[in-house]
Amino acid sequence: MRVGQRRALALLFVLLAAAAGLAAPSVVRAATAPDAPPPAAKPEPFGAACRTSVQGSHVTAYCHNPYPDADRVRLHTDCANWWDLDADAAPVEVGPGQTVRLTDRCWKDVRAVWVTHQKVT
Repeated sequence: MRVGQRRALALLFVLLAAAAGLAAPSVVRAATAPDAPPPAAKPEPFGAACRTSVQGSHVTAYCHNPYPDADRVRLHTDCANWWDLDADAAPVEVGPGQTVRLTDRCWKDVRAVWVTHQKVT
């Protein structure tokens, strides 16, 4: 092939490539954001408000439930001495608008007191 024929052939390939590029769809579509998931429902308020007090070796907890769902509360007492047994009171159900009093004691000193909650189903 001569130089002139090569140039003509190269020009033909360039024109064919340009024509193929023009024939391709030229519409550019913007990407749409995927549908956002619906916002999560706010959890219903739950849980009795409890306050605890320690006087010597005696422990008292008052729990009031202002919410429409019942709450099962349980008093836990951690005694300071190794020979003094820790105690977990039996669970007590606190209905809507109710207040309950939970008591416990150690033989000598109290290290820690806490109340756990469980939703009644």
